[in-house]
Amino acid sequence: MVVGDYDALARIAEMMPDLPRFTRKSTQEVLEIAGRIRHPDDMIGQRTIELAEVGEWPTTVPEMPQLSVAVDPRSGAPLAQVYIVTVPTDDWTTIPAYLRWGNWNDCPAPEYHVAALRSWRDRFGAELIGLGHDVMNIRVKRRPTTRAEALDLAREQYSYCSDIVEQGVGSLSALAAALMEHDWWFFWWD
Repeated sequence: MVVGDYDALARIAEMMPDLPRFTRKSTQEVLEIAGRIRHPDDMIGQRTIELAEVGEWPTTVPEMPQLSVAVDPRSGAPLAQVYIVTVPTDDWTTIPAYLRWGNWNDCPAPEYHVAALRSWRDRFGAELIGLGHDVMNIRVKRRPTTRAEALDLAREQYSYCSDIVEQGVGSLSALAAALMEHDWWFFWWD
């Protein structure tokens, strides 16, 4: 999995469980909890945020970043060097559990990432391609095919990561339109 430049790699390493300043669940504990989570229902039920405005269906579909962890966010230029991390698992959906990735600011805990990735893998053929210190890049094989399905997915993704609407595309309809047109999903948490 691509994690970006050295700074991104170092920030991900800070989340690892051996650091004494963190009290963390073990990988096995995270995976056991993830196995009990019903995504998206439990995510939506756990989050007490107002849903974003649906808005009008856009006439121009917003662009979605692809492998953003491999790009300089200031210039948009490809990074000269990126790091690839291997994780000791046969199931890529468990990567957030192994890295203890999440549970800061508005970013869900690792078990919710695992549950979401499993759900999206099964429904959309999603695959985690890039993971930075606060960014997730996912590529999908099956996009939503109707506006209703896309709006349901947009609501689900908004409950998972509100920044993609509030600091990104601006409305659920814009996100839904992008989900119907692009094979890449982009999430980031401040």
